[in-house]
Amino acid sequence: MVERNIKKPPGCSLIEVDGVVHEFFKGDRLHPRSSEIYKMLEDMISRLKIAGYVPNKSEKLAISFGLISTSPGTRIRVVKNLRVCNDCHSAAKFISKIYSREIVLRDRNRFHHFKDGLCSCKDFW
Repeated sequence: MVERNIKKPPGCSLIEVDGVVHEFFKGDRLHPRSSEIYKMLEDMISRLKIAGYVPNKSEKLAISFGLISTSPGTRIRVVKNLRVCNDCHSAAKFISKIYSREIVLRDRNRFHHFKDGLCSCKDFW
């Protein structure tokens, strides 16, 4: 890719809340609720560490926004423009269990439905 001067597109995650689509990139701080999102992300990472997970990518930003923007129990839907990596796949499983949320993550290849710490792909993708 370097030889041909081809650049990989930056990973981004999209989430729709109340009919509005929000887009997140790794390290993104452009969202108007950025400080709240990062506060939730810190809380989420702290809880994940307690549960044994060591985590920071666009999927986690989008999920953090979903957690602060929707009522408890509401399904969170995220669209990823690239394939989800092992790290984010594991995080989504933990998050679904810790926060008692169903998370639907659409990556470049398939839909992942996370619920109670399990994924519909049975960790094979």
